[in-house]
Amino acid sequence: MRFIPTKVHGILDYVVGVALVAAPWLFGFANVGGAAVVIPIVLGVGLIVYSLFTKYEWGPFGLIPMPVHLAFDIVASLFLALSPWIFGFAGESGNVWLPHVVVGAAVILVVIFSKTQPEQTRRAGAARA
Repeated sequence: MRFIPTKVHGILDYVVGVALVAAPWLFGFANVGGAAVVIPIVLGVGLIVYSLFTKYEWGPFGLIPMPVHLAFDIVASLFLALSPWIFGFAGESGNVWLPHVVVGAAVILVVIFSKTQPEQTRRAGAARA
């Protein structure tokens, strides 16, 4: 059952995007360097950029359909969650790898429960029917 409105999902997109960019400093692993630091920053910037282009309440450029946005979210989140093992930093202390796994898994859950169309799009479709 999808119960998270796209309006809420959009807010979460920008909050998570900024949090990912800040994660190395928030969780104290910026000094580790390498993939552990670069991956959340790149994915955070990417999330903000593709959110700006998504067709939902918080996407000013409205080019990417919400289902495509959700597919991007799944791919990026799986990559984030698996990155400690893919890039070999799972052996570091928990503050280095655990944020990658937790945020990746949390975003996957948000995607599973997010609606696939903005409210005004669903209303317009219902009115035409």
